[in-house]
Amino acid sequence: MSDNLLRVEWRDLDSAELMLLLYERIGRSGQYDDSSSNPNKFHLPSAGSSCRVSLTFRDKKIVAIESGEAFDAVEWMKISKEIEGSILAGPLKVGRDYSFNSFRVTGSWRGEHSGVQILPPPEHVPRANVEMADHPFILEFPIKATNSWPVTNHRRMREHRNLTLLLNVLLAGHTSFQSKRSAHFWASVPLDDGRHEFKWVKQFFNVEGWEAVTSELSPSADEQLEEMEPEEYYTKVGHDGKGLRVPANLDQSICCYMRLSVGNRKKFDRATFWMGMASRQWDTSVSVSFAALVSAIESLTERGARHPFNCPTCGERAEHEVPSVTRRFKDFLDTYAPGAGLAKRRDDMYKLRSDISHGSELMQLDQDIDFGREPPSLNEIELHWELWSLTQIALRNWLKSPPTV
Repeated sequence: MSDNLLRVEWRDLDSAELMLLLYERIGRSGQYDDSSSNPNKFHLPSAGSSCRVSLTFRDKKIVAIESGEAFDAVEWMKISKEIEGSILAGPLKVGRDYSFNSFRVTGSWRGEHSGVQILPPPEHVPRANVEMADHPFILEFPIKATNSWPVTNHRRMREHRNLTLLLNVLLAGHTSFQSKRSAHFWASVPLDDGRHEFKWVKQFFNVEGWEAVTSELSPSADEQLEEMEPEEYYTKVGHDGKGLRVPANLDQSICCYMRLSVGNRKKFDRATFWMGMASRQWDTSVSVSFAALVSAIESLTERGARHPFNCPTCGERAEHEVPSVTRRFKDFLDTYAPGAGLAKRRDDMYKLRSDISHGSELMQLDQDIDFGREPPSLNEIELHWELWSLTQIALRNWLKSPPTV
């Protein structure tokens, strides 16, 4: 077996970024060699005599890089210097992209400590002609740039996605980003004479001529977004024609996210992903949307965790394994959203999620789409909105006081 070219000092190197750099510097598209026997070994740019390096994957990470028959030591030395001088220690820049909020964005907001900025779209950018819509805004945020544009752009898109999902928890309304996997669907397009034309369209939004990465934050808009005390913000803000407003602790909350340990950030990113999916799936399946909310909470619970307790038999301090996912779900809400709902309702929430996940139940609205006001449907809808509120409260409180790992 060849020596592992993956240096110990590169242990914090993101495997996706390393893959992009190797594609750019060594070549695409890669090839397996007897994938049935070696499903985790991948050769660049191809297998056999043309192979320069072979990559071994384990648990979604590159754990080894070995030289191939066409290995070029001088080329690898250049790549190694680029990894250490640019990929791991690049300059700080500003990434930019368009996000969307269910409230119209007419002003700007800047986090002095987080370096995150919300900007209204320029005048030439398309706008929705109704208030209940996905309204575009520019989100700017700090990223580390590199000498490789694919790696820098990957960081920009990843950070934009994660921060947009974070804002979906921290801001009122629904905050979203445009999926890279765009859907096609039938749409009713209103005409000037009041009639409608039906077209098969692609879900897509694009703005020409904007910079994806810049050296510094853009100038703030003349109008600033109104800041409100969190207690008032999360209980009173609704669609009242005033557009997007922000909680006064938004900068602090974003900084809490940026300070999370690697492990805690992965957990929180999973939670915000499922929170975003709950919104995206609402129009398709209320059942899936409901299950996604529970998954958001479960992303932050400790699976198989053990906690100390006083043994009832001998009275000595011992360790006790958490008995079930249901108990962990309820304990998490009791800790991070105390007093926000009755224990019986929380039991109902998890039972419904369990029945949905195991295929033994569907919410009434997914079966009788013409109804919704009769007791079975109304009870489930109320349960859904209660869980939605609980999940947002719990995620925000967890972010303030995450577990030590």
